[in-house]
Amino acid sequence: MKKGTSIWVFPGDCPLETCFDAASKAGFDGVELALGSNGITEDTTEAQLDEVKALAKKYGIELYSIACGLFFDIAHSANDAEVRAHAERLVKKEIDIAAYLGCDTVLVVPGAVSCPWNPAIEVVPYDVVYERALAAMKKLAPYAESKKVAIGVENVWNRFLLSPMEMRDFIDKVGSPYVGSYFDAGNVLFAGYPDHWVKILGNRIKKVHVKDFKVEVGNLGGFVALNDGDLDFQKLMVSLKEIGYDGWVTAEVAPMDEDVYVSLQKISAEMDKFLK
Repeated sequence: MKKGTSIWVFPGDCPLETCFDAASKAGFDGVELALGSNGITEDTTEAQLDEVKALAKKYGIELYSIACGLFFDIAHSANDAEVRAHAERLVKKEIDIAAYLGCDTVLVVPGAVSCPWNPAIEVVPYDVVYERALAAMKKLAPYAESKKVAIGVENVWNRFLLSPMEMRDFIDKVGSPYVGSYFDAGNVLFAGYPDHWVKILGNRIKKVHVKDFKVEVGNLGGFVALNDGDLDFQKLMVSLKEIGYDGWVTAEVAPMDEDVYVSLQKISAEMDKFLK
């Protein structure tokens, strides 16, 4: 497995050169970029992406996936058809950027019943979310296949696809090898067990995020530094090996220190405890 860090580990205004330098010095193999973060936008040009590639090469950093944190405000399940169309454009832009940078996966939140950190966002009935999300992923699958970039449907706190069996069946209904799971081990701790998810999702897993969570807290305040919560990382690693997963494991955690270099060193050291 390869060790990666999410760009979200860094402040949003942190220059990519600093991000890549810090990640490289901390021993990370790659960085997961994100549409809407650290200078990557819907208007980013190929010339600008060439600069990103050059910086990654300079610091020996692999670019392997593109995330996006905009899918709650711009949701595939929104009641407004124009918002749903915008969500579709976002995924296609993610895929275009990924293909140009040589990444093989994009992270997509397929829909949301509600948003736990922003109650102002509309609540959409579960069955409506399911119908719209499934239609959106089916529509986007051929575009992903044409670009040879997989869509990784993330399990996130969107009150949707709440069990591994439901996630498995949703992916199977889409029916494309280019739509799978972007499995976030920390996100399932609130109501489940990561190793159960891994076993049930199996080879549908395209990428893996790790973060840690204290179950007794029971809300967003329960997310903590790696190895400070209730995630059994050794059991997670065993379950991933059992399904033959040998891809990227990406830290998606909050910075632990104001100095990004110190923070990345700490995160890297915590990951080494279970990766090695």
